[in-house]
Amino acid sequence: MRKDNAFGSGFLSLNKPAGLTSHDCVARVRRLLGLKRVGHGGTLDPAATGVLPIALDKATRLLQFLPEDKAYRATIRLGVRTTTDDLEGEAIATQSARYLKLDEVQLYLNQFQGKIQQIPPNYSAIQVKGKRLYELARKGDKIDVPARTVEVYKIEVLDWREGEFPELDVAIACGLGTYIRAIARDLGAALEVGGTLVSLLRTESCGFSLSDSLSIKELEIQIQQHQFSPISPDLALGHLVEISLQASESRRWCQGQRLTVDSLGRADNLWLTKSWVRVKQESGLFLGVGQLLKSSEGLILTPQVVIEQIS
Repeated sequence: MRKDNAFGSGFLSLNKPAGLTSHDCVARVRRLLGLKRVGHGGTLDPAATGVLPIALDKATRLLQFLPEDKAYRATIRLGVRTTTDDLEGEAIATQSARYLKLDEVQLYLNQFQGKIQQIPPNYSAIQVKGKRLYELARKGDKIDVPARTVEVYKIEVLDWREGEFPELDVAIACGLGTYIRAIARDLGAALEVGGTLVSLLRTESCGFSLSDSLSIKELEIQIQQHQFSPISPDLALGHLVEISLQASESRRWCQGQRLTVDSLGRADNLWLTKSWVRVKQESGLFLGVGQLLKSSEGLILTPQVVIEQIS
Protein backbone atom coordinates (compact mmCIF):
# COMPACT_ATOMS: atom_id res chain seq x y z
CA MET A 1 0.00 0.00 0.00
CA ARG A 2 1.10 3.54 -0.70
CA LYS A 3 2.05 5.61 2.33
CA ASP A 4 0.62 8.66 0.56
CA ASN A 5 -2.44 8.95 -1.64
CA ALA A 6 -1.29 9.90 -5.12
CA PHE A 7 -4.85 9.99 -6.48
CA GLY A 8 -6.71 12.07 -3.91
CA SER A 9 -10.04 11.42 -2.22
CA GLY A 10 -13.16 10.97 -4.29
CA PHE A 11 -15.40 8.43 -5.97
CA LEU A 12 -15.21 5.83 -8.70
CA SER A 13 -18.23 4.55 -10.60
CA LEU A 14 -17.25 0.96 -11.30
CA ASN A 15 -18.97 -1.21 -13.92
CA LYS A 16 -19.07 -4.41 -11.88
CA PRO A 17 -18.63 -7.63 -13.85
CA ALA A 18 -20.62 -10.80 -13.21
CA GLY A 19 -19.04 -13.34 -10.88
CA LEU A 20 -17.49 -10.91 -8.40
CA THR A 21 -18.98 -9.82 -5.10
CA SER A 22 -19.04 -6.14 -4.21
CA HIS A 23 -16.37 -6.93 -1.61
CA ASP A 24 -14.21 -8.55 -4.33
CA CYS A 25 -14.45 -5.34 -6.37
CA VAL A 26 -13.39 -3.21 -3.40
CA ALA A 27 -10.38 -5.48 -2.89
CA ARG A 28 -9.41 -5.15 -6.59
CA VAL A 29 -9.67 -1.36 -6.49
CA ARG A 30 -7.76 -1.17 -3.21
CA ARG A 31 -4.92 -3.18 -4.73
CA LEU A 32 -4.86 -1.27 -8.04
CA LEU A 33 -4.79 2.16 -6.38
CA GLY A 34 -2.66 1.13 -3.43
CA LEU A 35 -5.16 2.57 -0.94
CA LYS A 36 -6.14 1.28 2.48
CA ARG A 37 -9.47 3.07 2.73
CA VAL A 38 -11.88 1.96 0.01
CA GLY A 39 -15.61 1.37 0.44
CA HIS A 40 -18.70 0.83 -1.69
CA GLY A 41 -22.32 1.90 -1.70
CA GLY A 42 -25.30 -0.21 -2.77
CA THR A 43 -24.28 -3.89 -2.74
CA LEU A 44 -24.78 -5.88 -5.94
CA ASP A 45 -25.26 -9.66 -6.01
CA PRO A 46 -22.36 -11.59 -7.59
CA ALA A 47 -24.39 -12.42 -10.72
CA ALA A 48 -25.51 -8.80 -11.19
CA THR A 49 -23.54 -6.29 -13.24
CA GLY A 50 -23.42 -2.52 -13.59
CA VAL A 51 -22.89 0.56 -11.47
CA LEU A 52 -21.11 0.00 -8.16
CA PRO A 53 -20.25 3.30 -6.45
CA ILE A 54 -16.84 3.14 -4.77
CA ALA A 55 -15.43 5.70 -2.36
CA LEU A 56 -11.68 6.33 -2.11
CA ASP A 57 -9.74 7.39 0.96
CA LYS A 58 -11.46 10.19 2.93
CA ALA A 59 -14.53 9.98 0.69
CA THR A 60 -15.51 6.71 2.40
CA ARG A 61 -16.99 8.91 5.12
CA LEU A 62 -19.27 10.54 2.55
CA LEU A 63 -21.01 7.41 1.22
CA GLN A 64 -23.95 7.98 3.56
CA PHE A 65 -24.74 11.32 1.88
CA LEU A 66 -24.97 10.08 -1.72
CA PRO A 67 -28.42 9.99 -3.40
CA GLU A 68 -30.34 6.79 -2.68
CA ASP A 69 -32.25 6.25 -5.95
CA LYS A 70 -31.31 3.42 -8.30
CA ALA A 71 -32.23 2.16 -11.77
CA TYR A 72 -31.98 -1.30 -13.33
CA ARG A 73 -32.56 -3.31 -16.48
CA ALA A 74 -33.76 -6.79 -15.62
CA THR A 75 -34.95 -9.97 -17.29
CA ILE A 76 -37.68 -11.97 -15.53
CA ARG A 77 -38.54 -15.57 -16.44
CA LEU A 78 -42.08 -16.74 -15.68
CA GLY A 79 -43.06 -20.32 -14.90
CA VAL A 80 -39.97 -20.98 -12.75
CA ARG A 81 -39.37 -20.64 -9.00
CA THR A 82 -35.91 -20.96 -7.42
CA THR A 83 -34.51 -21.00 -3.89
CA THR A 84 -32.76 -17.66 -4.36
CA ASP A 85 -35.33 -15.96 -6.65
CA ASP A 86 -32.72 -15.90 -9.42
CA LEU A 87 -30.90 -18.44 -11.57
CA GLU A 88 -28.10 -18.80 -9.01
CA GLY A 89 -30.41 -20.99 -6.92
CA GLU A 90 -31.99 -24.40 -7.44
CA ALA A 91 -35.30 -24.69 -9.28
CA ILE A 92 -38.01 -25.71 -6.80
CA ALA A 93 -41.03 -25.56 -9.15
CA THR A 94 -41.70 -25.20 -12.86
CA GLN A 95 -44.89 -25.01 -14.88
CA SER A 96 -45.75 -23.96 -18.38
CA ALA A 97 -46.65 -20.30 -18.76
CA ARG A 98 -47.03 -20.45 -22.54
CA TYR A 99 -50.60 -19.16 -22.34
CA LEU A 100 -49.56 -15.81 -20.80
CA LYS A 101 -49.88 -12.67 -22.90
CA LEU A 102 -48.06 -9.39 -22.39
CA ASP A 103 -51.27 -7.44 -21.72
CA GLU A 104 -52.09 -9.67 -18.77
CA VAL A 105 -48.54 -9.55 -17.43
CA GLN A 106 -48.47 -5.77 -17.77
CA LEU A 107 -51.69 -5.49 -15.75
CA TYR A 108 -50.13 -7.36 -12.85
CA LEU A 109 -46.79 -5.61 -13.24
CA ASN A 110 -48.47 -2.25 -12.64
CA GLN A 111 -49.24 -3.39 -9.08
CA PHE A 112 -45.55 -3.15 -8.23
CA GLN A 113 -45.27 0.58 -8.83
CA GLY A 114 -45.48 3.18 -6.06
CA LYS A 115 -44.97 2.41 -2.39
CA ILE A 116 -45.30 -1.34 -1.95
CA GLN A 117 -44.76 -3.95 0.75
CA GLN A 118 -41.89 -6.28 -0.11
CA ILE A 119 -40.39 -9.27 1.66
CA PRO A 120 -36.62 -9.50 0.96
CA PRO A 121 -35.36 -12.75 -0.62
CA ASN A 122 -34.23 -15.41 1.86
CA TYR A 123 -30.80 -15.32 0.25
CA SER A 124 -29.97 -11.67 0.91
CA ALA A 125 -27.72 -9.63 3.19
CA ILE A 126 -30.58 -8.38 5.38
CA GLN A 127 -29.93 -9.08 9.06
CA VAL A 128 -32.44 -10.84 11.32
CA LYS A 129 -31.47 -11.20 14.97
CA GLY A 130 -27.85 -10.38 14.12
CA LYS A 131 -27.56 -12.96 11.33
CA ARG A 132 -27.51 -12.44 7.57
CA LEU A 133 -30.51 -14.03 5.85
CA TYR A 134 -28.29 -15.98 3.46
CA GLU A 135 -26.45 -17.50 6.44
CA LEU A 136 -29.73 -18.69 7.95
CA ALA A 137 -31.01 -19.94 4.59
CA ARG A 138 -27.85 -21.98 3.96
CA LYS A 139 -28.33 -23.67 7.34
CA GLY A 140 -31.89 -24.56 6.43
CA ASP A 141 -33.30 -22.48 9.27
CA LYS A 142 -36.93 -21.39 9.03
CA ILE A 143 -36.96 -17.67 8.36
CA ASP A 144 -39.76 -15.28 9.16
CA VAL A 145 -38.84 -12.03 7.43
CA PRO A 146 -41.12 -9.03 7.97
CA ALA A 147 -42.27 -7.09 4.92
CA ARG A 148 -40.71 -3.66 4.32
CA THR A 149 -42.06 -0.60 2.58
CA VAL A 150 -40.08 0.25 -0.57
CA GLU A 151 -40.82 2.59 -3.43
CA VAL A 152 -40.77 1.76 -7.13
CA TYR A 153 -41.00 4.94 -9.20
CA LYS A 154 -41.43 3.36 -12.62
CA ILE A 155 -41.44 0.01 -14.40
CA GLU A 156 -41.17 0.07 -18.19
CA VAL A 157 -41.52 -3.02 -20.38
CA LEU A 158 -38.65 -3.25 -22.85
CA ASP A 159 -39.29 -6.61 -24.48
CA TRP A 160 -41.47 -9.72 -24.20
CA ARG A 161 -40.61 -13.20 -25.47
CA GLU A 162 -43.32 -15.87 -25.52
CA GLY A 163 -42.62 -19.54 -24.91
CA GLU A 164 -42.90 -22.35 -22.37
CA PHE A 165 -41.19 -20.06 -19.89
CA PRO A 166 -41.75 -16.55 -21.26
CA GLU A 167 -39.29 -13.79 -20.46
CA LEU A 168 -39.88 -10.13 -19.77
CA ASP A 169 -37.27 -7.37 -20.04
CA VAL A 170 -38.00 -4.33 -17.88
CA ALA A 171 -36.41 -1.05 -16.82
CA ILE A 172 -37.01 -0.24 -13.15
CA ALA A 173 -36.38 3.00 -11.26
CA CYS A 174 -36.67 2.62 -7.50
CA GLY A 175 -35.66 3.79 -4.06
CA LEU A 176 -33.36 2.39 -1.42
CA GLY A 177 -33.81 -1.20 -0.29
CA THR A 178 -35.82 -2.45 -3.28
CA TYR A 179 -35.03 -6.02 -4.35
CA ILE A 180 -35.56 -6.70 -8.06
CA ARG A 181 -35.41 -10.43 -7.31
CA ALA A 182 -38.41 -9.98 -5.05
CA ILE A 183 -40.34 -8.20 -7.83
CA ALA A 184 -39.62 -11.16 -10.16
CA ARG A 185 -40.73 -13.63 -7.46
CA ASP A 186 -43.88 -11.69 -6.53
CA LEU A 187 -44.91 -11.05 -10.15
CA GLY A 188 -44.73 -14.79 -10.77
CA ALA A 189 -46.76 -15.44 -7.62
CA ALA A 190 -49.42 -12.93 -8.67
CA LEU A 191 -49.69 -14.67 -12.06
CA GLU A 192 -49.80 -18.05 -10.26
CA VAL A 193 -46.97 -19.49 -12.35
CA GLY A 194 -43.86 -18.51 -10.39
CA GLY A 195 -41.13 -16.15 -11.46
CA THR A 196 -37.40 -15.70 -11.12
CA LEU A 197 -34.74 -13.19 -12.10
CA VAL A 198 -32.58 -14.15 -15.07
CA SER A 199 -30.23 -11.17 -15.26
CA LEU A 200 -29.77 -7.79 -13.63
CA LEU A 201 -27.88 -4.72 -14.82
CA ARG A 202 -27.78 -1.64 -12.60
CA THR A 203 -27.75 1.44 -14.80
CA GLU A 204 -27.81 4.12 -12.07
CA SER A 205 -26.88 4.19 -8.39
CA CYS A 206 -26.15 6.92 -5.86
CA GLY A 207 -26.07 9.58 -8.57
CA PHE A 208 -23.67 7.65 -10.85
CA SER A 209 -24.65 6.23 -14.24
CA LEU A 210 -23.47 3.30 -16.34
CA SER A 211 -22.31 5.60 -19.15
CA ASP A 212 -19.79 7.19 -16.77
CA SER A 213 -18.59 3.92 -15.22
CA LEU A 214 -15.24 2.22 -15.72
CA SER A 215 -14.64 -1.51 -15.98
CA ILE A 216 -11.86 -2.98 -13.87
CA LYS A 217 -9.73 -3.31 -17.02
CA GLU A 218 -10.38 0.32 -18.03
CA LEU A 219 -9.46 1.45 -14.53
CA GLU A 220 -6.23 -0.53 -14.72
CA ILE A 221 -5.31 1.03 -18.06
CA GLN A 222 -6.03 4.57 -16.83
CA ILE A 223 -3.82 3.99 -13.78
CA GLN A 224 -0.99 2.61 -15.92
CA GLN A 225 -1.21 5.63 -18.22
CA HIS A 226 -1.45 8.04 -15.26
CA GLN A 227 -4.86 9.22 -16.48
CA PHE A 228 -7.08 8.15 -13.58
CA SER A 229 -8.72 10.89 -11.56
CA PRO A 230 -11.46 10.24 -8.97
CA ILE A 231 -14.85 11.93 -9.23
CA SER A 232 -14.66 14.86 -6.81
CA PRO A 233 -16.79 14.76 -3.64
CA ASP A 234 -18.13 18.19 -4.56
CA LEU A 235 -19.49 16.82 -7.85
CA ALA A 236 -20.80 13.58 -6.33
CA LEU A 237 -22.69 15.51 -3.65
CA GLY A 238 -24.04 18.09 -6.07
CA HIS A 239 -27.61 17.28 -5.00
CA LEU A 240 -26.94 18.93 -1.62
CA VAL A 241 -27.36 22.66 -1.06
CA GLU A 242 -24.00 24.48 -1.04
CA ILE A 243 -22.78 26.87 1.65
CA SER A 244 -19.61 28.87 0.99
CA LEU A 245 -17.49 30.10 3.89
CA GLN A 246 -14.86 32.79 4.18
CA ALA A 247 -11.34 31.78 5.23
CA SER A 248 -11.81 32.61 8.93
CA GLU A 249 -15.19 30.85 9.01
CA SER A 250 -13.68 27.83 7.26
CA ARG A 251 -11.02 27.44 9.94
CA ARG A 252 -13.57 27.65 12.74
CA TRP A 253 -15.91 25.18 11.07
CA CYS A 254 -13.12 22.69 10.29
CA GLN A 255 -12.09 22.86 13.96
CA GLY A 256 -15.55 21.68 14.97
CA GLN A 257 -17.17 25.02 15.76
CA ARG A 258 -20.80 25.78 14.98
CA LEU A 259 -21.66 28.79 12.84
CA THR A 260 -24.84 30.81 12.82
CA VAL A 261 -25.98 30.76 9.19
CA ASP A 262 -28.05 33.96 9.41
CA SER A 263 -24.98 35.90 10.48
CA LEU A 264 -23.19 34.72 7.35
CA GLY A 265 -25.80 36.38 5.18
CA ARG A 266 -26.21 33.19 3.12
CA ALA A 267 -29.49 31.77 4.40
CA ASP A 268 -31.27 31.92 1.02
CA ASN A 269 -33.01 28.61 0.21
CA LEU A 270 -31.91 27.14 3.55
CA TRP A 271 -35.39 26.98 4.98
CA LEU A 272 -35.14 23.35 6.03
CA THR A 273 -34.80 22.95 9.79
CA LYS A 274 -32.66 19.83 9.44
CA SER A 275 -30.73 19.06 6.26
CA TRP A 276 -27.30 18.07 4.96
CA VAL A 277 -25.31 20.70 3.04
CA ARG A 278 -22.05 20.83 1.10
CA VAL A 279 -19.60 23.15 2.80
CA LYS A 280 -16.94 24.89 0.68
CA GLN A 281 -14.43 27.66 1.10
CA GLU A 282 -14.89 30.75 -1.06
CA SER A 283 -11.86 29.61 -3.06
CA GLY A 284 -13.91 26.56 -4.16
CA LEU A 285 -12.16 24.04 -1.87
CA PHE A 286 -14.57 21.34 -0.70
CA LEU A 287 -14.44 21.13 3.09
CA GLY A 288 -17.02 18.50 3.96
CA VAL A 289 -20.66 18.00 4.89
CA GLY A 290 -22.49 19.98 7.53
CA GLN A 291 -25.92 19.83 9.06
CA LEU A 292 -28.38 22.68 9.41
CA LEU A 293 -30.21 22.75 12.72
CA LYS A 294 -32.78 25.17 14.04
CA SER A 295 -32.04 26.47 17.53
CA SER A 296 -32.78 29.45 19.76
CA GLU A 297 -29.73 31.11 18.15
CA GLY A 298 -31.25 30.77 14.69
CA LEU A 299 -30.19 28.44 11.88
CA ILE A 300 -26.96 26.72 12.91
CA LEU A 301 -24.39 25.05 10.65
CA THR A 302 -22.67 22.19 12.47
CA PRO A 303 -19.77 20.04 11.16
CA GLN A 304 -20.76 16.47 10.33
CA VAL A 305 -17.88 15.19 8.20
CA VAL A 306 -14.78 17.39 7.76
CA ILE A 307 -12.61 16.35 4.81
CA GLU A 308 -10.08 19.19 4.75
CA GLN A 309 -8.32 20.91 7.65
CA ILE A 310 -7.69 24.65 7.25
CA SER A 311 -4.74 26.03 9.20
